[in-house]
This record gives sequence, structure tokens and C-alpha cells, in this order.
Amino acid sequence: MALAINDSNFEEVVLKSDKPVVLDFWAEWCGPCRMVAPIIDQMAEEYKDKAVIGKVDVDSNPGISARFGIRNIPTVLFFKNGEVVDKQVGAVPKSNFVAKLEAIL
Repeated sequence: MALAINDSNFEEVVLKSDKPVVLDFWAEWCGPCRMVAPIIDQMAEEYKDKAVIGKVDVDSNPGISARFGIRNIPTVLFFKNGEVVDKQVGAVPKSNFVAKLEAIL
């Protein structure tokens, strides 16, 4: 299961992580987000020792969303050393997310 990332734990979990971080920006009402959710949860299990996989509910955490200019969801950001190094907007196959994560491991 992906970690719930919010305004209060974002810096500690994402920016200070010594592992790459995959962050899924989503909302309950978003259809494509529901398509991406199981992929993110699978990746959280498969990469639990190599990366941090988290989810940000944009409705509950507008600060994080605004900070990264999230205008469309789902948007998945890929962080390394506290910096955004890649991005995927929209619902795409799992292989797209895996390829982007593998590239920064």
C-alpha cells in the first residue's frame, strides 16, 4: 500500500528520503486516478526496499499540489535527492511508471 503523503509529513518522507520517491497526485472524484491507484499500490509493494511510493490527495493537501504546479490529475512525480527528476501526467500502463522509476534507481 502506498504511503499517504500530506502537508505535515511531505518534507520528512519525500524531500529528506535517501531513496527515490514516486508521488501520485490524485483525488477521490477522479476516474483516471482510480485506474492508476492499483498500479501505484503494486509498485509500493514491489519496490518497498528500493523506493518510497506515496500518494497525495490534492483536495486535502493543496499546499503540496500548488508547490509543484499540479493542474491535471493523475500526475505522478519522480523525486531523487529531494528534486523532481521526472513526471507522468495521465493514466498510462504500469510499464511507463516502472521504466521511469528504474531509470532513477
